[in-house]
Amino acid sequence: MKLEAFAVKGLFVSFEGPEGAGKTTQIMLVRNFLQAQGIPCVTYREPGGTRIGDAIREILLNPELTEMKPRTEMLLYAASRAQLVEQEILPALTKGYTVLCDRYVDSSIVYQSIGANWELEEVIAVNQIATGNLKPHRTYLLDLPVELSQKRLQARNQRDRMELKDVSFHSRVREGYLSLAKKEPERFRMIKAIGNIEDIGKQIANDLLDLVKESQANHNF
Repeated sequence: MKLEAFAVKGLFVSFEGPEGAGKTTQIMLVRNFLQAQGIPCVTYREPGGTRIGDAIREILLNPELTEMKPRTEMLLYAASRAQLVEQEILPALTKGYTVLCDRYVDSSIVYQSIGANWELEEVIAVNQIATGNLKPHRTYLLDLPVELSQKRLQARNQRDRMELKDVSFHSRVREGYLSLAKKEPERFRMIKAIGNIEDIGKQIANDLLDLVKESQANHNF
């Protein structure tokens, strides 16, 4: 898959953050905002978003599969992502859609590498292959203290395999996200995931609207 074969006109936006940060809720609010502005957009979640990806998701998040090895986990996430990028994300971007994605490569870097103490270079290399090195134009990092994240998770009736990992793992995940945001300040926007949900949504929507207008003006990043 070569990105040169695709004329990317749209805007690719990812939402990242630890468990319980409210990514899904914010994506819905932003989607509704963009649609009200007459801006065509589509939403996807990872892992999943395709028939193949959804099947992989069932395996990855199954809490009974405790024997899953880090390399297996990393490759399954990348396989789901490869299918999503080629089948859904790239075609939408070529049509000029704004694509909102609930998690992307940054999740693999912090969860499958930093959180799991796995080889960073391997995770990056595999995901470059899986995505054709397609990167988001903007990433909103919904940051949440680990203590609050754990409290929100405990309130859920059921937790998946990733949510059930120990506190030290989730602490490494958060620190990994903060490190990535510092390395790429032009792409990342740090959003404190504490407080009024609508206010958080407005903060994201206002920033994103400016970016969408810029994208529509020049169709080039």
